[in-house]
Amino acid sequence: MRREPDFLDQAHDPRDPNPWLAMYLDRSTPIDDAVKHAWLADSSSRSRQYLLPFIRPFARTMIVLIQVFKVFTPRKLAFSRALHRLLAWGMENFIRPEANWLILRHFHLGSQILEFIARNAPVAVATNPLRPEKIADVREELFLIHDLNLYNFIIRLNKTLQDEGRQLEYVERPNLSMIRQPPLRLEDMPRQRRNFLDLQSSIELFTPIYQLLLTDSDFWRATNSLQLDETIGLYAATLLDAHDHLVLLNNRHPLVPMSTLRAGFRLTLHGLSTEMLHDFLMRMRARQDQSALAAPAS
Repeated sequence: MRREPDFLDQAHDPRDPNPWLAMYLDRSTPIDDAVKHAWLADSSSRSRQYLLPFIRPFARTMIVLIQVFKVFTPRKLAFSRALHRLLAWGMENFIRPEANWLILRHFHLGSQILEFIARNAPVAVATNPLRPEKIADVREELFLIHDLNLYNFIIRLNKTLQDEGRQLEYVERPNLSMIRQPPLRLEDMPRQRRNFLDLQSSIELFTPIYQLLLTDSDFWRATNSLQLDETIGLYAATLLDAHDHLVLLNNRHPLVPMSTLRAGFRLTLHGLSTEMLHDFLMRMRARQDQSALAAPAS
């Protein structure tokens, strides 16, 4: 695969500053350095620049047409296994290595964040972690299970809190043992010449396919799960007493469902918000580990 120029390799021209370099050097928001580089390398790709403006309106038009088509088809008709095999094939053959790496990371990060909340909640809550090691693991209905896990976790957590008359509250020394970098390597991702499609373009194309091959209920639940970013953010902020970081969230107001037409764009924001929350927890764990090492032995 031909390597595109790295924005870090380019000299800074004050008359023509590189916007990607500016975003990479900025440290105002918490995000892992390797993730930020991969994210911006993907965002600055030719695919996103030249294909996304055509893919996005096409994908949104397809969402409308498929919604009309679904009116005349059985409501329970779904092809989840076929969908995930198709997605895994597309990831393997057409998606950029940075995008594939970020997608697989997302399953690990989402699982770690839910486990963090569960371990620090005042009640016992079961979780179902997803830890794919390779693209082929996506075939096991990972995208669908990822959405189900989120809703099931929120329901179990809040039912148990209500049943026991408890609530989430600040934890002075939170358990961060589950927070770690996933054992996934960018260099292990497919990187043939045909792996050219950027993350946002692939998500836009993925969305109407998801809608077509799943039930309306599955698609609606998946798109509206994106607005639970604020819910999960509030849980974490309550445990850590760090509500200031909620300003980074863009998928808000879960009580007001949004149109499915913008699901692709919102899914991208969801991935970025998850990376930022995970990095915030990683930094907190690093400080916690340093304090433990500095503490005198008793």
